[in-house]
Amino acid sequence: MLLGGRDLPALELVLPAGERVTAAPGVTLGRHRSSAVRLSDPSVSRAHARVTGTADAPAIVDAGSATGTWVDGVALGRRPVALRDGAVLRLGDAELGVERQRDDRDSGRTSVVPARASAMTAAAVGRSDTPRLRPGYALKRLEAREGPQRWVLQDLAAGAALRLDDEDVGLLRLLDGERSMASVLFAAEDRLGPEGPARLATLLSELADRGLVAGVEPPAPARPRGWRSLLTPRRLVWPGAADAIDALYRRGGWRLATDPGLVALAAIAAAGLVAFLRLLAGGLAQPLVVADRVGLGGAVFLIGRALVAAVHETAHGLALAACGRRVREAGLKLLLVFPYAYVDTSEAWLEPRRRRIVVSAAGPASDLVLGGACAVAALASEPGAVRDVLYQLTIGAYLGAAFNLNPFVERDGYHVLVDVLREPGLRARAREAFVRRLRGDGGVPAVLWRYGALGVVWSLVAAALVVAVSLRTAEALRTTVPDAAVGAGLILTWALLLAPVVLLPARAFRRRPARA
Repeated sequence: MLLGGRDLPALELVLPAGERVTAAPGVTLGRHRSSAVRLSDPSVSRAHARVTGTADAPAIVDAGSATGTWVDGVALGRRPVALRDGAVLRLGDAELGVERQRDDRDSGRTSVVPARASAMTAAAVGRSDTPRLRPGYALKRLEAREGPQRWVLQDLAAGAALRLDDEDVGLLRLLDGERSMASVLFAAEDRLGPEGPARLATLLSELADRGLVAGVEPPAPARPRGWRSLLTPRRLVWPGAADAIDALYRRGGWRLATDPGLVALAAIAAAGLVAFLRLLAGGLAQPLVVADRVGLGGAVFLIGRALVAAVHETAHGLALAACGRRVREAGLKLLLVFPYAYVDTSEAWLEPRRRRIVVSAAGPASDLVLGGACAVAALASEPGAVRDVLYQLTIGAYLGAAFNLNPFVERDGYHVLVDVLREPGLRARAREAFVRRLRGDGGVPAVLWRYGALGVVWSLVAAALVVAVSLRTAEALRTTVPDAAVGAGLILTWALLLAPVVLLPARAFRRRPARA
């Protein structure tokens, strides 16, 4: 192949450890010892993929692997996909790069370093010529199935976690307080080549932002002012929360995680959904109405939601205890005058992906079980105040489950999906990818823009359900509330629901560059 009158170097496969293998037709990749490129990751099949095509235009094809092969986030079908300089291959959980050899005549790759990274490096040199990590952190390597960023560095005081790959950890170990900054920079260049110092500066910046570099104060978070300060939750910490949750787990909570316990909880949740549908179909109760009084019904609903939220957070804590870890902090948060419980389960970051999913899913699961129990009890009750109260509790639990399982807001369902897809920062990246797709950019990863599109569809469906429920509730409210107030409340609710759905596509067309 010629480019500018000279031969273009062949493409190479860059292995996780840094070794390079020419991407020549016939090269096989897999876990078997006969593979030309042998990968030890357990998610890689014995014969996983092979290079086809020609020496000038190599391609890759999946060889019938169990876990699949991806090129730049797109799964391979049965047809070969051409390789290109800069592509990223993923075989199961193992990632390989595709690069061509570069000499002094070639331009190098662009290394993007945040603006604060240079200032951070200067600050580290100025304050201490021997940079080191501040004591009070945990570093753990997770299993290979976690992907390249299988290391977790966590601040034990704040709970903030940072995902790292093997190269990052290699640089991290240089910050031992015994090497000078100059020797650390030289060591980074020896390890990673010309990109080493820039990679080190980026890592230092991220560590400093989390207060993990000794002698460097992290930036103070901006405090909201004016009316925004009213929307900032205020914490009331319960010092004995961790001990209470551990005691609850030891005194019987562990039974919920056994096979019989899980079967019983699933049966209650399933029976409750059937009972709830019968209550709705038969018109046996009304939302926000207890003993024919809307005010009393609203008060019962709010109190019920607070109780359901407390059980929800306790379930997160019990799931964490089942993993052998403790809740870092728990208590109440006050938003305006409304209290709601919270539990800090950030220690789950140090657990494997499956356990993190269990901890995240425990809260919504408790909502479904509690709502199911109340629905069954309501259906079995005679008409009256008791049934009305149980119905409000049912609605409160199911609304909590729907909200927390929503994968398009940063709640439990979202965290479960992030772990399932192995896509950190999914929401922000998907929103940007969806906007770029609307502008006509076909190079965005499919999983991101499709998630963004599904988010819009989900919002529309959820808005339609809320509109339907609000119209039904409005009929009951008109008996005690003026029509003007009911109408204003409906308009405000619908506007808040539909605004994000309208603004996201509008952003794409508003910022779409003009075509010549």
